[in-house]
Amino acid sequence: MSGHADTIVIGAGPAGLTAAYTLAKSGFEVLVLEADPRQVGGISRTVEHNGFLFDIGGHRFFSKQKEVVDLWNEILPDDFIERPRLSRIYYKGRFYAYPLRALEALRNLGVLESAACVLSYAAARLRPVRNPKTFHEWVRNQFGERLFSIFFKTYTEKVWGMDCDEISADWASQRIKGLDLRTAILDGMKRSLGLGKGRAKDGEVVKTLIESFRYPRRGPGMMWEAAAAKIRAFGGHILMDRKVDGLSYDAKRGIWTVTAIRSNGTRETFTARNVVSSAPLRELAEALTPRPISFFQARLLKYRDFLTVALIARSDRSFPDNWVYIHDPSVLVGRVQNFRSWSPEMVPDERYTCLGLEYFCFEGDGLWTMPDEELVALAAHEIGRIGLIDPADIVDAAVVRQPKAYPVYDDSYRAHVDAIRLDFDLNYPTLHPVGRNGMHKYNNQDHAMMTGMLAARNIMAGERLYDTWSVNEDAEYAEAGAEGAQNSISGLRLVPRKVA
Repeated sequence: MSGHADTIVIGAGPAGLTAAYTLAKSGFEVLVLEADPRQVGGISRTVEHNGFLFDIGGHRFFSKQKEVVDLWNEILPDDFIERPRLSRIYYKGRFYAYPLRALEALRNLGVLESAACVLSYAAARLRPVRNPKTFHEWVRNQFGERLFSIFFKTYTEKVWGMDCDEISADWASQRIKGLDLRTAILDGMKRSLGLGKGRAKDGEVVKTLIESFRYPRRGPGMMWEAAAAKIRAFGGHILMDRKVDGLSYDAKRGIWTVTAIRSNGTRETFTARNVVSSAPLRELAEALTPRPISFFQARLLKYRDFLTVALIARSDRSFPDNWVYIHDPSVLVGRVQNFRSWSPEMVPDERYTCLGLEYFCFEGDGLWTMPDEELVALAAHEIGRIGLIDPADIVDAAVVRQPKAYPVYDDSYRAHVDAIRLDFDLNYPTLHPVGRNGMHKYNNQDHAMMTGMLAARNIMAGERLYDTWSVNEDAEYAEAGAEGAQNSISGLRLVPRKVA
């Protein structure tokens, strides 16, 4: 099979489908190539197992960008439900509400330990690390060394499989910017006294303190299945089971030739004037011919993988959390999702509960290669140790592996990405990287969508009017406020960069 389209989109995740939807709705020819043989949505898909539904990682629907919220409502107008945001931290046999409730934290830690944490924070504020470069230094400045060691070190090293001194401060500033111990304590006191939610110094709601979100009643996959159907209705094409393994650019003609391989070994060739890619940057660089100048920088980019063990139990034991962060070093599990609290329709029988235990790993390591039955046994043992359900009540289970779930922010990633970006800007003017892996940025779903939307608008304009790389450069772009805040993409118009 072969074909031509004005634009080829690599990957049918949130970024790719948003780009394709925006283009197809405006009458542009668009072809989406997706490696998965059955499901669109990428990491935002919804998995079904014997009637039970579960999310790959948990995907809240909220955004400060009105354009993103409007698009959600346009694609899925009748299937959102409002859900309370509730999560806790499990540490050494105790649960801590997250966001912090000061009186509860004081009771759990004890007066002496709490006082030591406050003194540690005071010392950090008096003598901060100037220009923090690592996650450790950044968190130490914001919370103090003692709280870093209690609540941040173990969980973060579970997630990344790296020492906190090897992780860039970029990740901390992107994910928890606006929150420090003072803000958390003041907010926790207000919550303990029922006085409402906390705000940063400028009055904005701190993104980690948000209290509710919308969610498709049958999981995030509803959104992306609906988007795919609408793309096809607009005349766009989505081909499944097509893993892109080659891209070549004819600069004289301005034409891309893209090859994709199917699971049966069949290879297909397509041509296009534009390519939107949500494929991991490392894979994209390896597929490009001739070999890009930044090939070796791309090969140095790293990814963190993870797997979910969904445990289905016949149990009336329930808890209200959407998820629980497992900071305790005595177990390997990093986070537990409670799918009924995401949406009651995720669990079809009220007599049952379904929990997703998330294990962070590297593709090919011991956890990743462990047989499913051993993973289920491990998860059952650890959920019993934590005390959320009785392992004896478990009646069914499923394992889902997710490669390249998180781009790694090590101490050299930014230099590599900058080199790749400059190379692509100069030599591939009609190649548009989008999304989390496509830009090697730990973006939320709404950020990924915005990059896809802006890439599509650049293609429609025939020039780069918007800087997709500036999306989520400031963490407060993301979760800092009520859904639908009146931010405008006009603030993301491209500022020309000087090229040395």
